[in-house]
Amino acid sequence: MTTFVDRVELHVAAGNGGHGCASVHREKFKPLGGPDGGNGGRGGDVILVVDQSVTTLLEYHHSPHRKATNGKPGEGGNRSGKDGQDLVLTVPDGTVVLDKKGNVLADLVGEGTTFVAAQGGRGGLGNAALASARRKAPGFALLGEPGDLQDIVLELKTVADVALVGYPSAGKSSLISVLSAAKPKIADYPFTTLVPNLGVVTAGSTVYTIADVPGLIPGASQGRGLGLEFLRHVERCSVLVHVLDTATLESDRDPVSDLDVIEEELKQYGGLDDRPRIVVLNKIDIPDGQDLADMIRPDLEQRGYRVFEVSAVARTGLKELSFALAEIVSKARAAKPKEEATRIVIRPKAVDDAGFTVTYDEQEDLYRVRGEKPERWVRQTDFNNDEAVGYLADRLNRLGVEDELMKAGARAGDGVAIGPEENAVVFDWEPSMTAGAEMLGRRGEDHRMEAPRPAAQRRRDRDAERDEAQREFDEFNPF
Repeated sequence: MTTFVDRVELHVAAGNGGHGCASVHREKFKPLGGPDGGNGGRGGDVILVVDQSVTTLLEYHHSPHRKATNGKPGEGGNRSGKDGQDLVLTVPDGTVVLDKKGNVLADLVGEGTTFVAAQGGRGGLGNAALASARRKAPGFALLGEPGDLQDIVLELKTVADVALVGYPSAGKSSLISVLSAAKPKIADYPFTTLVPNLGVVTAGSTVYTIADVPGLIPGASQGRGLGLEFLRHVERCSVLVHVLDTATLESDRDPVSDLDVIEEELKQYGGLDDRPRIVVLNKIDIPDGQDLADMIRPDLEQRGYRVFEVSAVARTGLKELSFALAEIVSKARAAKPKEEATRIVIRPKAVDDAGFTVTYDEQEDLYRVRGEKPERWVRQTDFNNDEAVGYLADRLNRLGVEDELMKAGARAGDGVAIGPEENAVVFDWEPSMTAGAEMLGRRGEDHRMEAPRPAAQRRRDRDAERDEAQREFDEFNPF
């Protein structure tokens, strides 16, 4: 069974906003108590939070669909609905959030770092909030907005100071087991390590983390072996340690060529050229291993590498290596900008939702209105209530949609669609629908909705003509 997962696709759904309530206060001897419908509650958000105690994305691998709770609808007596509960998902330190196209949405590093993956829908206003001097007792309320639906990808990039890289069976797991208290699986066959191992090393006053990255072989950056799957775990390290096997049993391999191959794979992966390198010649407890180490050490030092000869079995050379790594890690930490304590700063996002566009769609023979505010108003409208539809028409008119339709050449009765093509609301435009609380009848009614719809009739006639022409064509061309 898989116990370590460092990449998952997560489907998150925020909560829907609760509907507003249309209610009129009723009490003995008070026949005109006024509207008292409450607002709907806000839908819950889906929030990712870094938790140091979480080390894998396994939980989301098994259950990738997550949903926050919906807001409650408003009630009479000016009672607002309860807000939906936010869904908090804990992720490991070093998790990167991407969209389906691979664009980075957030890089979550540091305990408590948060990211709102899906925003909850707003609650609809009740008729008490919609009352005005003209519309004293609205017979409708606004609907709650749906919450966001997002498909995101979570990638874990291990937060470690030192990364051990090298061929399978080079002794990386053995080395991390003697440098730290980690207990990885160790065996005498390739690809023993199938997941990155982390260990904590103490060298004097410096404490740092060391990671064993498995599966690097020729072609790892293109997907061979396990390299491509785990190369992302070396991106955050301060120093790379090449672990070279000086006692390999393969006749076509030697430590220097192994080093060249791994360096080429790191170069192909990219982004690691600025990291300092250290070379560790492992398994010198074997006589042939010590002889080979003495032979290749001058060549490696001539290339500019610091070389350490160690034996994980005999535990020789480990102290010098651990203190050398601590020195490099300390310098890297000192060079980083000083991290200040995280302060909660609220910066409301500036949203210019007053803009909209009006375009003519020749294929559908209608005008399309696109804009955040008109589309939101359409989502909030109950089209089973004529007064609510009339209120929408008044809002669109005040926004300037009618003026823009006239400039675009629209005539009375032309079709107008608001929203995206796959989910637009289509209606017939009537310029006479100017404003109208003073034109309202009983609650829930609007006599403007009783007018004929010539554009709809024109579309029906056009479709009927097209169907008739198709039937005539089929009669004369049976084959």
